[in-house]
Amino acid sequence: MHSKQSDNQVLDLHEVDRTRVAVVGGKAAHLGELTRVEGTQVPAGFCVTVGAYQRVLAGVPSIGELVDDLARVDADDLAAIAEVSAQVRRAIEGAPIPDDLAAAITRALRALGDDVPCAVRSSATAEDLPGASFAGQQDTYLNVVGPEAVLRHVSRCWASLFTERAVAYRLRAGFDHRAAHMAVVVQRMVSPRASGVLFTADPLTSNRKVATVEAVLGLGEALVSGVAAADTYQVRDGAVISRAIAAKQRATVAAPGGGTAERRVDPAERERPALTDEQVVRLVALGRRVEAHFGQPQDIEWCLADEGFHVVQSRPITTLFPVPEAADGGDHVYVSVGHQQMMTDAMKPLGLSLWQLTTPRPMAEAGSRLFADATALLTSPTTRASFLDVVGKSDPLARDALETVLAGGALPTRPDDAPAQHIPGAAPATVETDPAIVTDLIAANEASVAALRAEIATRSGAGVVDFILEDMQELRRVLFEPLSLQVITAGMQASWWLNEQLGEWLGEKNPADVLTQSVPHNVTAEMGLALLDVADVVRGHPEVVAHLAATTDDDFLDRLPALPGGAESAAAIRAYLDKYGMRCVGEIDITRPRWGERPSTLLPVLLSNVRNAEPGAGALRFERGRQEALRKERDVLERLRALPDGERKAEETKRVIDRVRAFTGYREYPKYGMISRYHEYRKALLREADRLVAAGVLDDREDAYYLRLSELHEVLRTERVDRDLVRDRRDAFRRHEPLSPPRVITSAGETANGSYRRDGLPPGALAGLAVSAGVAEGRARVVLDTATAALEPGDILVTAHTDPSWSPLFLSATALVTEVGGLMTHGAVVAREYGLPAVVGVDRATHLIRDGQRIRVNATDGYVELLS
Repeated sequence: MHSKQSDNQVLDLHEVDRTRVAVVGGKAAHLGELTRVEGTQVPAGFCVTVGAYQRVLAGVPSIGELVDDLARVDADDLAAIAEVSAQVRRAIEGAPIPDDLAAAITRALRALGDDVPCAVRSSATAEDLPGASFAGQQDTYLNVVGPEAVLRHVSRCWASLFTERAVAYRLRAGFDHRAAHMAVVVQRMVSPRASGVLFTADPLTSNRKVATVEAVLGLGEALVSGVAAADTYQVRDGAVISRAIAAKQRATVAAPGGGTAERRVDPAERERPALTDEQVVRLVALGRRVEAHFGQPQDIEWCLADEGFHVVQSRPITTLFPVPEAADGGDHVYVSVGHQQMMTDAMKPLGLSLWQLTTPRPMAEAGSRLFADATALLTSPTTRASFLDVVGKSDPLARDALETVLAGGALPTRPDDAPAQHIPGAAPATVETDPAIVTDLIAANEASVAALRAEIATRSGAGVVDFILEDMQELRRVLFEPLSLQVITAGMQASWWLNEQLGEWLGEKNPADVLTQSVPHNVTAEMGLALLDVADVVRGHPEVVAHLAATTDDDFLDRLPALPGGAESAAAIRAYLDKYGMRCVGEIDITRPRWGERPSTLLPVLLSNVRNAEPGAGALRFERGRQEALRKERDVLERLRALPDGERKAEETKRVIDRVRAFTGYREYPKYGMISRYHEYRKALLREADRLVAAGVLDDREDAYYLRLSELHEVLRTERVDRDLVRDRRDAFRRHEPLSPPRVITSAGETANGSYRRDGLPPGALAGLAVSAGVAEGRARVVLDTATAALEPGDILVTAHTDPSWSPLFLSATALVTEVGGLMTHGAVVAREYGLPAVVGVDRATHLIRDGQRIRVNATDGYVELLS
């Protein structure tokens, strides 16, 4: 019996397009869209829709309860996932397909040809999406022959929505099982001479101008399953630029009775390329048309039959880091701001826009991160070398990454007729060595912040943003005050001089690491020592300690006075927050909650200090570091005097030591002043966001975080907001959060993270950059969030990156290992101040080092050994 309902549940691929993912799933929607791309052959077929799947499941009484059981399973409990998902699959495969639906599928099959071999392929609604491909989570069946077999495999595809891998993937991604639905694509089977995949952007370098083709003989299943090694080709500008031809031992082919089989490749074919260069270029040209149609790089599955290419799938490449947009459309090279700031996390639009207003450097936005445009410096022959030299002194990986993309032709040099570009640190600092300069700069900064605090309290509505925009001029004046920059540059150059000259004269490795311990005016180091002083107050009151250990909220300070010693402890914590409460992890993003708002985030470090630090540890540690620096100074001066021309060398070295100790501590202060201003901006903007929530303009105060400052200004002025924009920005931020930004990216999308290119390391050692000398051995504690840190004496802190908010935790560690960092980043400066051995820039350290593993950190030579 013919049913109108079943007609709507079986659609030809030409009837669907990319707008119908909810009806036919991602794979079918893309296949339908591909039929609209000129010159693209898509094997004929049809789709059994999501509606058919839902109709069949509605007839399975136990399915709802089983899916609920799956939702309660722990994502890491593989045994439970296997057991419950198997029950779900059995229930679905055993469900009868209604007669009218089976008849509609059979009619559609007949239109493809009597008993034509088919591919029966899953097409989930949570699949081939712009932000997450969910690729490979469901099943495909090849060379299925006859209506009965096709119907059976349609049921199997429905059931494959609940394969163990698909269930685990959704659980880990936080994706609701009930929000995922399944359609099924049935297509005429192509029996190809060769098959494979085409990435329209290089998946290794992310270069959008380079396409990569992988090809095997026979069906592409051999490539997916790993049975056959693939030929690999790279194409740029319509020409093959590299090829690697595999030895072909086996191929997957359609079996005569249905299904697939492996066959041995004839010896004469084994070394022959699966594709000619002409075919590869033609395939990439086809891929470029597909890419242009979808508007983003594509991962395309193809097969070659009768000298024609057939496209059997196309999905977005979701692992590529987005490309910064160049306003002029030319070639550009960008350097990650997050790596310089030791904060590579994604930032929300309000935070991004404020940071862009703060810096005078041209910056582009990509992947919810900022990138400094280094193009002008790199294309000028007179500035390229000096810029690379300055970058290399701070972060050798960034220099190597820049040299890698430049060697690949990312930017040609140009005649040097442009205005000279200022390169911080390139010209010698001329400021005289006078410690009073630092105290005067700090006093001026504090006075400026105090004036801001008084004035911004009088503003409201759009006037708050007006004032912030006015005050940004003062922020930039203070932050980039020429004398301030001279002091910072003088401290860096003095440190470089000591390492270079004492290395040459005395064979010393990184002597500045010791000579800069316990310098004055390092506000970030003082912040860590001050928390040790708070621990001294708390330690003597057991009930307070117990209360702090048990608290789970941020109101604990209000309850402390009721406990013995609680008033004294609360006063010490509040005094600490009065000075440092504007800080937090990721503090350059104004949308991040501050310590003053969430003081509970400090408790793990405070309690660690209570347990493990000696009384008076703050003053003792500072004095120990100062004495060690003095001993080092006496030692090197004495040894220098024994050298030829030693008196002159010793006098010069003494002047540079005085200079480095006078100025190095100030390196941390400008950022402290900037974050102090940000804190006042944040408080004022949140007051206005709360007012907008009360007026019904915003649904939540954090909606304001997804607006740029100029957009928030307009919302405050008009009291109207584009809720779709806020929603889209939230979705984009969620997509960008898990991405890892590269150190360097070009406008072609090519990324580079650099390499140390060093020999002579112990076998299996992880290379890094030594930034604070010493050798330490202990238990690795891999910490990704300071709010959950629990270090014990002897532990080595291993983390992705550290900004100033992490420095109190340094005092609980024996050594430091980070994935990101350079010689003059905040973590390195503070590690030297504390005398903490530190190796930074250790690629994937938090993945390669296990929590609890015993490791040795050689922070003199710059590597980490895994001992157990």
